[in-house]
Amino acid sequence: MKFDSPYFDRIRVKPGADRRVRKGTTHVCEWPGCEKPGQHLAPKGRGRENEKWRYCLDHVREYNQSYNYFSGMSDEAVLRYQKDALTGHRPTWKMGTGKSADPGQFYAEGAEDPFVLFRELGGNGPSERVSQAKKETRSIRNAERKAFETLGLEVSASRTEIKAKFHDLVKRHHPDANGGDRSTEDRLIEIIQSYNYLKSVGFC
Repeated sequence: MKFDSPYFDRIRVKPGADRRVRKGTTHVCEWPGCEKPGQHLAPKGRGRENEKWRYCLDHVREYNQSYNYFSGMSDEAVLRYQKDALTGHRPTWKMGTGKSADPGQFYAEGAEDPFVLFRELGGNGPSERVSQAKKETRSIRNAERKAFETLGLEVSASRTEIKAKFHDLVKRHHPDANGGDRSTEDRLIEIIQSYNYLKSVGFC
């Protein structure tokens, strides 16, 4: 497209105000003895983050070459500052070690733990405890009991035990693990269906 095209003139965006620098409106460079326009901002230092110096181009370059935010801080203080900067200087703590006496108390009741995260951090997670409490208080239906029998587990089996048993049975009965023998394929289908059923009703 040519710059002198009438189409270009139609789409050209014009600023809402005249942005040209006018005489008398520019700031003077704050470097001692300098009278040039101070059009460039430079930080004033630690503890004064919202304040800026106004320098000309030559002096802002000179200032930036010698500027050190950590000037006057010990190496230990600098390392601590850099570590805190990773989290935006917000307080942090390890997972499961909050102010609550019970690490699971700050999780909502019935929270799911599909990746077994809470148990890896020590003990049963809140999801595991809630799951166990549900299994103890609710009655077991025949379909659920049959699914447990298919997997060769007791009704009181934990979520981890169910998953471990399922993976073990799949490896044992899968045709690929038996040299392509498909004689146990029906048994494999039953195992998968039982596991999916237990998963759908909240046992795993």
